[in-house]
Amino acid sequence: MPRKTSKKSAKVTKARPKPRAKRQQPVLLTGGNPQIAKADGDAPVQAYLEALPGWKRTTFAELDALIVRTVPGVQKAVRWNSPFYGLPGQGWFLAVHALTRYLKVAFLNGTSLRPLPPVASKNQGTRYLHLAESEPLDEPRLTAWLRQAAALPGERCF
Repeated sequence: MPRKTSKKSAKVTKARPKPRAKRQQPVLLTGGNPQIAKADGDAPVQAYLEALPGWKRTTFAELDALIVRTVPGVQKAVRWNSPFYGLPGQGWFLAVHALTRYLKVAFLNGTSLRPLPPVASKNQGTRYLHLAESEPLDEPRLTAWLRQAAALPGERCF
């Protein structure tokens, strides 16, 4: 014998539509460094760029454009909240990290560059260039370093 259903149990409830997720800005870590998830490609690097505050955004945008113009076929990724640049099959040659007073440009095989980038590192082979707010990019010097760095075997740090 079939069961009778009451009106209450037969009532179907409609699922509420989920509210659209608000696009959240990345968290800024110490020094204004954006927290961006590990990912490959230009999109995460652009997300990093867009999340940088003030002058750091402008300076990094100029640096990113210079890298793309100077190194054909450059690949990009974000690792450890830092953009990395490399070439297919060669590894990574450059990384950038935002600190309070400057952008730290890490030439991963910088001890092989001539002239040497100005700041030493605890990491063997790495040399740094600090880009501060009041200093314009020295495009000729950076272009020379980028070409040299891209021609060297890169780091396979991840």
